[in-house]
Formats: sequence, C-alpha cells, structure tokens
Amino acid sequence: MRLEVQCQDRQGLVRELLDLLVKRNIDLYGIEIGENYTVYLRFSSVNFDDFSGLMAEIRRTSGVSDVRRVNYMPSEQAQRALHALVNTLAEPILCTDLKGRIELVNPAAQQLFSLNDKPTSYPLTALLPSVELSLSQEKKSVPITLQGRDFILETCPLFLPDDESQQVQQTGTLLLFKSTAQRGVVSQPDPLETEGAFNHFIAESPKMRQLVQRAKKLAMHDAPLLIIGETGTGKDILARACHQYSPRHGHPFLALNCGSIPDDVAESELFGHAAGAYPNAIESQKGFFELAASGSVFLDEIGEMSPSLQTKLLRFLNDGTFRRVGDEHEVHVDVRVICATQKNLQELVDQGKFREDLFYRLNVLSIQLPALREHPQDLMALSSFFVTRFAQEQGTIAPRLSPSLAAHLGRYHWPGNIRQLKNCLYAAMAQCDGEELRPQDVILPNYSTDEEIDVLQLEGTLDEINGRFERSVLTKLYTSYPSTRKLAKRLGVSHTAIANKLREYGVVQKNTEHKE
Repeated sequence: MRLEVQCQDRQGLVRELLDLLVKRNIDLYGIEIGENYTVYLRFSSVNFDDFSGLMAEIRRTSGVSDVRRVNYMPSEQAQRALHALVNTLAEPILCTDLKGRIELVNPAAQQLFSLNDKPTSYPLTALLPSVELSLSQEKKSVPITLQGRDFILETCPLFLPDDESQQVQQTGTLLLFKSTAQRGVVSQPDPLETEGAFNHFIAESPKMRQLVQRAKKLAMHDAPLLIIGETGTGKDILARACHQYSPRHGHPFLALNCGSIPDDVAESELFGHAAGAYPNAIESQKGFFELAASGSVFLDEIGEMSPSLQTKLLRFLNDGTFRRVGDEHEVHVDVRVICATQKNLQELVDQGKFREDLFYRLNVLSIQLPALREHPQDLMALSSFFVTRFAQEQGTIAPRLSPSLAAHLGRYHWPGNIRQLKNCLYAAMAQCDGEELRPQDVILPNYSTDEEIDVLQLEGTLDEINGRFERSVLTKLYTSYPSTRKLAKRLGVSHTAIANKLREYGVVQKNTEHKE
C-alpha cells in the first residue's frame, strides 16, 4: 500500500509518521520525500479497520494537512515511464553497472542478440567480447557490425550525485546501438580499417569481382561518383562501401533519398536552414553537406530531384559553396557526392526533365550495377548470407541450403533483384521447420508467361543454360498437360524421367498436384 502525506517542514514529523506504522506492526517497504515536503510511504497491506485507523491518526498528526492513497511512489512512476520509453525505442539498448554486468535490456536488444530472456546480472562480455567499457566521463561512438548489420555504438556513462562529496559518481554505462541506415546517423569507421569496406557486398562471380575492383579504384577519387542500376541491386551498399574504402572513410557518410521527401524538405536536409527560415525554425540547422564535412553524401534516386534542386546541386559541385535556406552567407565544405539512379538519365535529359550540364558533371566516374539475372553465380552466396542473417535475428540455427535450391533460384529472372531474393528467403525462413531449405520452401511468383521466360539468357555454364531452358519448357507445358503421364507422352520421354524433372525444378509446387 502507498500513501501521499502533505505536510509542513517540521523537525521530527517523519519520525512520528514512522512510529505510527511501528505502533500497528506495519512493515515499511519504502519512504520518499517529494516536492513541497510531501512524504510518500510504502508499506505492507493491512485490513480495512487498521487502515482507517492509521489514516485518522496521520491526519491528527501536527503539521499534516492532507493524506491520500496513491497507486505508485514517485520513483516507481518514473521507472515505469522510463521502461515504457526504452521498450518502445527501435534502437537496441543495454545498461550495465560499474562492473560491466547487464542491468537493463530492451526488446530491440533482445532481438539483436537473439535472447529468449533478459540476461540481467551477467557480464556484458558475454554478448560483446570486444567492447571495453571505460570509466571516462565522455560519451564515445564506435562502428560495430552485429548479425550482419552495421551500427554506431554509443557508450554513455551514467552518473548520480553524491550527497557527502557534492560530486557526481559514475554508476554504470548506457549502450545505444544506432543503425547507420537512419537519417542523421554519422558513420565513423576505424580510420585504419578499409579492407573490410566491401564485406557486405557479395561478389563471387567474375562479373561482380571485376565490378568491385573497379569500385575500389573509383573510390579513391574526389570527383562525383554515379551508380546506375535497377531497383534492388544494392546501390546504397556499394555507395557506403566506396566511402569506407576511400581516404574519407574516417569522416561521416550521410544518405538522402531524393524521391521520398518533398522538395522544400530535401533542400533543408541538404543545405540546412537559418533561424526564421520556416515558421517553426527557431534555431539554425546544418544540412547534410555541412554535417558530412570531409566525408561523403549519398543522393539516392538522383533522377527524382526537382529542377530547382538540380541547379543548386550543380553550383555546389562546381565550387563547393552553397547557402542555407533563408541565409545570405555562403558556406564552403569539402564533401564527395555519390549519386545513384535506376532511371536512364540521358533519356531524362532528352525529355527536358534533367539538366544536361548536371548530367555531364555527374557522369564522369560511373559504375553500372548489373541485375541479379546477369550474375546468377552469386545467387547461392547471397542466399547463404541472407539465411544466416535471418537465423541470427530469429535466434535459430541456420538451415542447410539444399543442392537443388541453386537450380530452382537460377531459373527465375528476379525483376526485383537482390532485394526480392532477400524477401523471398525471409518468407521461406519464416515457414521453414526442417534443417534444410529446399526448393519447395522458396515460393516464387508465377513466371510461366512468354514475356517472363527468357530462355536466351546465356549467363553461366552450358548445364545452367540448358537447365533454364528445360525448366521454362516444363513450366509452360505443364499448364496444358497437368499430369506426369500426359506431359511424358507429349515430350516422348518416360513417366519417371518427367516426374524426377518436375520434382527437381519445383514445377509441381507452382501448380496443382499432378495426377498419376
């Protein structure tokens, strides 16, 4: 039970209140002094008659103006609010004591570290062996990769005042894992570490290995870099890798999608604004170009940029200067601009939708990212990477990839590229119960139309080319001959051979079950 006692600042008053509890053999669990000399008491439960008598005695105590029952002590209410706030945050959060033992874990951190229960009271090194907590009074930020995801780990010391020494004493450390994909998060890799820049860029095929070698060379320059590729090909990952591999890797990398926000907001995000530039702009704010000084700014979907912003970007690229929105003073910064687009900028120039001079300014150093269907040799390496990551996020053991899965994935044209592959594997992992991920577990969209089947893809070995052709023929004919016997008769082969082929290519799973 809990009481709030409003009273005067009188010496001995709190002692008298405690004596009333002792008189009735009531156990005291906690006491707090609030503002305006309000006393909060938390004690064991009592029956109605004893409680009524206690309330009457407290009211008769000299200096007490009022007493009422409350549900929470002030510290309990603050703790509930804090836990509610921490638990709703998307960022993983850990809190430790001075000895590095974990005291608090929010749900996002539980998911990141694949924890079934909150691991309180055991050492942080059990989760992060490489992280050392310092007793310094400064906040620190370091890059870290966990479960295949990149974070900026912020370690912030926690302090409480010491009433005797009148100084603050450190009580523990708060660890906040900020995803580098969020707006405004500054990526600051180890200045000495560049070899791992392309670790998140899967390149097993000769075509992709050559692309990585070219990207490493272009990353060393300061001129704008243009990355061209279909949606889902990994342009943002390549842009970040180029920044981390470049001489600017010790400085910020900030990204903005030009097609996802209004024009006026995009201008403020890039160039910043002065105080009073907008109705609610009380203070001036730096834009991405200032925040990323000496680093890189990634402009995704540059083809969606408005004509007015194109003009301002062109000026910045020419001399490195710009003006904040609503400001007359010019600002000069040294920033490398990396752009990406899935559109044909030359066509946009011909249509008058993109500045020709800006196009030629951007199209000096460029990289063409191939579609996934153009390098199918990377399918299994990408699949292994995604399956392992999903298993870590879910706290499960990654299933083996069936040998027949490569043929199954390789016969789809993947219009959504790597992003579509990732989503398909995520859906498969959500339903997979066994120790092996098989073709029938990965449900692919129907692709039996003439337009979707491209049997003339010549990437890969002769067996892979023949396999794509064979898979296409069986898929198309099975709709007209929906049984193994009918299809075998149509193609002039044995029933057993057709049944094995249908099972190998997963054709049956895409249609109704065949009838013998």
